[in-house]
Amino acid sequence: MTERVDSEKPRVLVVDDEADLVDLVTFNLEKHGFSTLRAADGRQGLSVARAERPDLAIVDVMMPEMDGIELVQRLKGDPKLSSMPILMLTAKTAEQDELAALSIGAEDYVAKPFSMRILIARVESLLRRSQDRPSETPDELTLGEIKVNLDRHEASVAGTPIQLTRTEFRILAALLAAEGRVLSRATLIGKAIGVGVAVTKRTIDVHVTSLRRKLGDQSYLIETVRGVGYRAGEAASEESASRQQAENSNKCP
Repeated sequence: MTERVDSEKPRVLVVDDEADLVDLVTFNLEKHGFSTLRAADGRQGLSVARAERPDLAIVDVMMPEMDGIELVQRLKGDPKLSSMPILMLTAKTAEQDELAALSIGAEDYVAKPFSMRILIARVESLLRRSQDRPSETPDELTLGEIKVNLDRHEASVAGTPIQLTRTEFRILAALLAAEGRVLSRATLIGKAIGVGVAVTKRTIDVHVTSLRRKLGDQSYLIETVRGVGYRAGEAASEESASRQQAENSNKCP
């Protein structure tokens, strides 16, 4: 079930098997100036996303055919859709459920029942962050064999492209732009997720863990500063390497 939409308005895909909820969400989105697309399950949502290329997707977790977790994984694994922000909508409220959603690439998470005003504010925040970039930031950032092109929203390691979620990309860009300065978890939340968004500081840890995995042998360039946050840079990596050497020496007989 798809609808053609006004191409000048931000387009939001709502994927949920509860027809009444989809009606309510799309009605309120349209009232706030958005165009909407809808799908009743994960398979249909994937098909609509590939055909229509929405600006953002709201995805329920528990659905027939294909659940929201698999849908998000497929969307984030598609190079043409991986940078699309995704907000997960679910009845699950435990912290581990939020972390699980974020760890697969979702940019935000709202638990049912929810305030429609909060949902709209989250959508607006995600879309605003997806479009904004500080003008003083250079077009390309490099560190070691890591390259980030902000204009093309591309990242690579040793010349090989890597697929990052929008949040992972913004975290990596913020750390590289800081040039070795420590960024607190709160600062990274503001830069990558948004000021005023209700997430735990562990959210950033989940994203950084995923980012490091994708950076492969260059992951050592992203250092955890215990109790504070993260930093990236040659100085950070040299200190990490020195500590590792010292630890290895201490282990030798």
